[in-house]
Amino acid sequence: MSQNFVLKKGLDIPLAGEAALRVSKTIAPGIVAVQPTDFKGFLPRLLVKEGDPVLCGSPVMADKKNADILLTSPVSGTVKEIVRGDKRKLLAVLVETDVRQQHVDFGVRDAATLDAGQVRQALLQSGLWPWIIQRPYGIIADPDVRPRDIFISTFSTAPLAPDSQFCFGSELQAAQAGICALSKLTDGKVHVSLDGKRRTSPFSGLRGCELHTFQGKHPAGNVGVQISHIAPIRKEDIVWTVSPATLVAIGKLFTTGRYDVRRKVAVTGPMAIEPGYVETVPGMPVKEIAPFLGNTPAESLRIISGDVLSGKTVGMDGYLGAFDNQITLLHEGTEQELLGWIRPFRFNQFSADRSYFSWLLPNKKYAMDTNLHGGARAFLMNDGYYARVLPMDIYPVYLAKACLAGEIEKMERFGIYEVLPEDLATCEFVDPSKNNIQAMIEQGIDLMLKEMA
Repeated sequence: MSQNFVLKKGLDIPLAGEAALRVSKTIAPGIVAVQPTDFKGFLPRLLVKEGDPVLCGSPVMADKKNADILLTSPVSGTVKEIVRGDKRKLLAVLVETDVRQQHVDFGVRDAATLDAGQVRQALLQSGLWPWIIQRPYGIIADPDVRPRDIFISTFSTAPLAPDSQFCFGSELQAAQAGICALSKLTDGKVHVSLDGKRRTSPFSGLRGCELHTFQGKHPAGNVGVQISHIAPIRKEDIVWTVSPATLVAIGKLFTTGRYDVRRKVAVTGPMAIEPGYVETVPGMPVKEIAPFLGNTPAESLRIISGDVLSGKTVGMDGYLGAFDNQITLLHEGTEQELLGWIRPFRFNQFSADRSYFSWLLPNKKYAMDTNLHGGARAFLMNDGYYARVLPMDIYPVYLAKACLAGEIEKMERFGIYEVLPEDLATCEFVDPSKNNIQAMIEQGIDLMLKEMA
């Protein structure tokens, strides 16, 4: 049964630099990185060596814990370099792309006629399985488990998030095939959440799933927030989540027989020159978006793969993350401000607490930078301070402190099973103590994975 949820809590951050609804450039990168670090819980075992040819869809890594789980190349070409970090940790496989792209043919099949085993095998062989995320903990889904439900959020409310209508408006056929495939993998329902602020959605015509609408400020578009309102996760529950880009890629696997993870990526932020979209593949070198940077020196830029709240700083030498469909460009704030927070008039500064006059200008967009405007201090505020920007029935302050202290019983009591770090990003933004709340939640999740293994 479809439901409409109106969330009262949350915070929309009025950041300047929204992408115009146009594809400014189609990027066929010369180098593409396959990064196992993008997939939590994946322990990589190399299947290729430098100089090996690969096709689009060829496996390049397998999971040491489950050899059936593969990461495959998003392009065809030649393995140029194996990148390792400290203690020889595998960071990336760099593939030099061919001019003419060739694909592994996985065969065109009607997902509606397949059983669960055939769908599972197709996703594993193609390398799309690692893109399915399991909650609790946000790890790669276990192929041997049937989840209680599968959840898909078709929109994002993060600052400067890409427009889902623009990105996926022509992908309804692939999305429907993806729903048919995913419905075979669960005994429960496939829940699809739509943006209640939009009159139309490319996903509103989907069949074989439960449609819901959500209205509200960020993080209303986070799938974790939506799960907490539709069917909260309890201690023994396992659910899976799928992004709209992954849903479309799964559908294309069955409708075209190809591993196709191309996507529209929004280049956004106050430092972007004429913000817009590029069409590319995950693993694209960030330096490919140089036209959006103008003459801005690299040292004065912070380049983020993802949104400003939960994305990853990658720099000019980094690569687009596997799950990211947005790049954000900010000024690397190193300047000191005269008088600081006691300055009487600060019309160009946004405040979630009405400390400045920004609340008198509700439609103003701000060219925010990376300045913290203060340093770390005592972690003393009450739970209500975070709760007003977090539309979930948990105790965010107590949960963060329990994660920091490593108290497993308290972490369970205060909601660790329901959240991922991104769900508390707004709490981190408004925190006057400048705590890295997302890192605390990540620390708690890592401890749970270690202790519960």
